[in-house]
Amino acid sequence: MATMLVASRKGLFVWEGEGAAWRIAALHFAGEPVTSVLADPRDGHWYAALRLGHFGVKLHRSADRGRSWAEVAAPAFPPKPAEGPMADDTTPWSVDLVWSMAAGGADEPGVLWAGCLPAGLFRSEDRGASWSLNRPLWEEPGRREWFGGGYDHAGIHSIVVDPRDARHVTLGISCGGVWQTRDAGTSWSLTAQGMKADYLPAESADDGNTQDPHALVQCRAQPDALWVQHHCGIYRSTDGGALWQPITAPAPSGFGFAVACDPGNPQRAWFVPAQADVCRIPVDGRMVVLRTDDGGRSFQAFGDGLPQTHAYHLVYRHALDVDATGRVLAMGSTTGGLWVSADAGEHWQELSRDLPPLSTVRFA
Repeated sequence: MATMLVASRKGLFVWEGEGAAWRIAALHFAGEPVTSVLADPRDGHWYAALRLGHFGVKLHRSADRGRSWAEVAAPAFPPKPAEGPMADDTTPWSVDLVWSMAAGGADEPGVLWAGCLPAGLFRSEDRGASWSLNRPLWEEPGRREWFGGGYDHAGIHSIVVDPRDARHVTLGISCGGVWQTRDAGTSWSLTAQGMKADYLPAESADDGNTQDPHALVQCRAQPDALWVQHHCGIYRSTDGGALWQPITAPAPSGFGFAVACDPGNPQRAWFVPAQADVCRIPVDGRMVVLRTDDGGRSFQAFGDGLPQTHAYHLVYRHALDVDATGRVLAMGSTTGGLWVSADAGEHWQELSRDLPPLSTVRFA
């Protein structure tokens, strides 16, 4: 029996099932916007981040797979300095949303990472009871050049912890490129070489610090294999992100937000294309999922079981996931559609088209 955590604008849905039989087992935080979820594989704890507007950002933790929840501390910035080099920082020092969460290494019980909007990176060493801002990244001079990709300010949406070495963490930032630390956040390096931003003037298009990776994922079996769905196409790295190779845009489109990669096969990845930045709907109203089995040299488009006429679904960066077997996939859309595939994306089963807008789909 598999479990999916499906975060939406109106609550966190827990789906359970296998094969063709799925059901909603629970709804938590009904009516509230859930922006990020994490099922910690080390101890089984679940985390849910809420964006409550006037009431701020809240974080909840469950030690019993959702049967009960306890509110824990939410990431929060320290007071902004009134003097010194950060006094004129124009970025708000307040967390608008928790955009991503990741568990630390297997040898770091209780360690969590949270990426926020604006682009603050936070670390907890006590399962979310307290958080600290990673100051080396926040005080990195290049951060002042970051800008919003869909929001007014830059945000951290992807956090990848190297399974070989938990001190090695890779971030995807919109719009701030790809950043890596190899010393648990004491120092950072910009690693977006090879990416190109065609939304900038030609003389600035290669600037790694202003790239817009929509989502970044890592192959667990071969962690040096990374994939990015970028605002301007698809990129792949086979050297841990030191160099990114552009992938020729597949049909019907290379634009999109979501990417998932096979945990055991660095050559296989999935993408959900949209028509273009200025028209964020499926090409020709036909929803498909793209899969490459050869590192991006070729792609297949699969649409069986997905809406094929007058489809207006968009799949956001966290709303596509693959399970540990590399065979079962799930994805959700901004218009409340939820689908699963049991054969690596070749055929899809519709679970619902009546859910609220979905931001995150994750296997627990």
